[in-house]
Amino acid sequence: MLVDSETGYDSAPTARSNAALSLAAQKHCFTYGAEFLPDVIVRAEGMYLWTASGKKVMDWTSGQMSCLLGHGHPEIVKTITESAKSLDHLYSGMLSPPVIDLATTLVGQLPKGLDKAMFLSTGGESNECAIRLAKLYTGKFEMVGLAASWHGSTSGAQGVQYNAGRKNCGPLMPGMHMLPSPDAYRSIFRHPDGSYDWETELNYGWSMIDKSSCGALAAVIMEPVQSSGGMITIPPGYMRAMKIHCEKRGMLLIVDEAQTAMARSGDIFAVNHTDNGGVVPDILTMSKTLGNGLPLSAVVTSNAIAQHTRENGFMFYTTHANDPLPAAVGLKTMQLVLRDDSALLHHARNMGAKLHAGLHDIMSRYACIGYIRGRGLMAGVEIVRDRRQGTQADIEVGKRISAKAMDLGLSAMISAKSYFSGCIRIAPPIIISDEEMEWGLRTFEKAFELTEGSGRI
Repeated sequence: MLVDSETGYDSAPTARSNAALSLAAQKHCFTYGAEFLPDVIVRAEGMYLWTASGKKVMDWTSGQMSCLLGHGHPEIVKTITESAKSLDHLYSGMLSPPVIDLATTLVGQLPKGLDKAMFLSTGGESNECAIRLAKLYTGKFEMVGLAASWHGSTSGAQGVQYNAGRKNCGPLMPGMHMLPSPDAYRSIFRHPDGSYDWETELNYGWSMIDKSSCGALAAVIMEPVQSSGGMITIPPGYMRAMKIHCEKRGMLLIVDEAQTAMARSGDIFAVNHTDNGGVVPDILTMSKTLGNGLPLSAVVTSNAIAQHTRENGFMFYTTHANDPLPAAVGLKTMQLVLRDDSALLHHARNMGAKLHAGLHDIMSRYACIGYIRGRGLMAGVEIVRDRRQGTQADIEVGKRISAKAMDLGLSAMISAKSYFSGCIRIAPPIIISDEEMEWGLRTFEKAFELTEGSGRI
């Protein structure tokens, strides 16, 4: 048995105190952008997490917005076990039935024009691949992203995201441009009646890009719901307008569905939503929900783009490209979502409606809730000083509410980025039951009730 001299715990998988684990973490683990939570998680199952101190916590963020079907889903566990025994990892040039079947199933659910798929590990990796495809296909190099976007931590993906991660690391990729996020709550672009004028805002943003571009605009990358940006949902018609802007300039449209795919946002894929007017992106990326928490991402594009880039030397060769084990899990996840005439999709829609109705009910009693947005089982709760007096974010109150919810057994994390807002993001597994939703909403309101500064009306 190995025992750490400072923490006093053994390295074998036995029960250890939260204090001992936290001390070991302080000694050996470094942070990667945010402080670690004080509670160490030792078990996850279904809708719940358990801490080393014995607390049971309902997971309203699906891990990192990824465990679509909950933690430890029996059929997913079985798939992992069987695949680990027979097909775990192969040479990158080798194909296996799980990869072929996942590609077939995935493309079969997407509109014509999204014809070929490849599989990688993370969302950042899939977006990096998509950016490289766009540059090779167009022969141009400038990329356009939205403010408050999040696309990953690899160089290209990070260069075209504007939520966080751009500072203190030297020059980013050249040729990156930014459009304003379609934030209906805080945008200064308004119609005479005060309603949000996203079309003028978008056109103005493009006029700025046209002035700053060196004439090599390759692609736009955008999320249907900017989760990390505070669950900002694009308005009806926005994706169609963006596609027109791209076509006018000879650019591709990349849609990043890391968090919105697989029924999370109320459709199998968010690009299918009626608000998008039938737009088919040139490249679609997925991650998170596709692997139900395992590292799996996808890049899907047209036959024409796939053929052109292949003929012109496209290469995105990684150790874990098209790995069979995560592909088997992705296939099982899709099968579960599509099973019984997409019963889980309909359930997710119903639960999403209950979530948003419940949050608006809470909002009616607390002035610190400035705005509620999102789609399906994705919701953002904007925390402000007092919505009756303006839109000024109150991140400290938001942090206290989030921490109090955790104390009460509910994990609902805040995006505490001072340069855009303080938004509590909610995205529970789509298997959540009526009873669990009701308990979560009651507990969430209790956190407001017990937090000083929440502005009870």
